Amino acid sequence: MICHNCGKELIRVVTNMPFKTNGNSVIIIKDLPVLQCEGCGEYLIEDAIMAQVDEILKSVNKNTELEILKFAS
Repeated sequence: MICHNCGKELIRVVTNMPFKTNGNSVIIIKDLPVLQCEGCGEYLIEDAIMAQVDEILKSVNKNTELEILKFAS
């Protein structure tokens, strides 16, 4: 795939990524597979992976300020 930002190649990487779930809550998902641009660093989460992320985010305690979870593919 090609980056929509700069036109360089997107490569598959595994990274840790934060998600803000409400005003005070941040969830960090570790070992998340994403496509990342070799040039500008822009990333893309594929639809199937994002569906799993959505399920993870639905299951977390909304009162937690910071939580770190490992992605299980």
